[in-house]
Amino acid sequence: MRIPIFSVSSLINQDLDKLTSRFFEELYTEGQILPQLQDPSGIRTADPCIIYIASGGSEIQFAALMEQIQAERIYLLTSGYSNSLAASMEILSFIRQRGGSGEIIHGSAGVCARKLKDIMAASEARKRIRGMKLGMVGEPSDWLIASRSDEAALRERLGIEVVPVSLEELIEEYEKHAYREDSWTEKLKSMEFDRQELRKALDLYGALDRLVERYGLGGLSVRCFDLLERVKTTGCLGLAVLNARGIYGGCEGDLPSLVSMVILGEVSGQPAFMCNPSRMDLEQGEMVLAHCTLPLNMPEQMELKTHFESDIGVAIAGQIPEDEITVFKISGDLREYYVDGGRILKNMQDPTLCRTQIKVKLSSYDYFLERPISNHHVICCGDCRQALNYFLAFL
Repeated sequence: MRIPIFSVSSLINQDLDKLTSRFFEELYTEGQILPQLQDPSGIRTADPCIIYIASGGSEIQFAALMEQIQAERIYLLTSGYSNSLAASMEILSFIRQRGGSGEIIHGSAGVCARKLKDIMAASEARKRIRGMKLGMVGEPSDWLIASRSDEAALRERLGIEVVPVSLEELIEEYEKHAYREDSWTEKLKSMEFDRQELRKALDLYGALDRLVERYGLGGLSVRCFDLLERVKTTGCLGLAVLNARGIYGGCEGDLPSLVSMVILGEVSGQPAFMCNPSRMDLEQGEMVLAHCTLPLNMPEQMELKTHFESDIGVAIAGQIPEDEITVFKISGDLREYYVDGGRILKNMQDPTLCRTQIKVKLSSYDYFLERPISNHHVICCGDCRQALNYFLAFL
């Protein structure tokens, strides 16, 4: 990975070029990081702003550059050679005294490489999210009494525009009874399930797909339970296909959870599963998460079942790899968030829960019982906590 960085150094250290080359070679060997030194004139618009502090004595050079830097946060990369760390501490204090924020990136080459990758992942995610449109198809479900979003905050702090779409417009599209074929629809049609119910669910997918195209949406959330009465099917399958295609699809008109899916998906580069915490075993330190839809490109294997609460339509029962996960949720006003890492212990098939069910082990459960951010939470495979925290530092 090529990472643009700036550099400041002392003019009196004759060995800096050799030491810099050694450190950069270590970054590449340990983490496939290839630093690209940039002309200082570009520091004004740098995002992210990563500055390599090559040695002690760099402080004066940095102070001369400080007025040009417009980045909200400055990352100081240190090698551990030639008093680089000591100089970085002086510089970070200087930044903070002037109301700025920053962080020293220090440690082994492997540790530094991982942090640089996470910083870049967070930065690129911010750029992709800014300007994204998210559709709200209908109002939030009536029971989501604590799951409302501050659309002004979304627009100002993330650059997200919320596009209201009526449920009637979705139903009008559904009544066209058409969808475009792709590899996911072909896969679904090859699976065993009632043909008529599958066709209805795919027609709803087609309706959602056309709304995405019409409004230029990067994602949408649907007041899906109203569809049970109106068209006698569910949105589970359609949302599953959209998510597999990289278009974020959430349930129940829950906009904060959709935004959480967007952030987690863009930072991690992985599909995001919106689910309910269903039960906890505090003695064993385990929790069950479940929902009736998930991205089709997330499970190792899956089968089609009916929607849990209604026993109609088509839902997804998936087997997610039993490995590390990240759990995330952000509040509707972007003021609070929850991030934790854990592991999937097993996939379950409990008839009293939504169709995809995973038993997980997290570091703590106090948050869920004492200060939860509503009910739905979002998971992805892998540990992306550090990259998430870099992203969230800008909110």
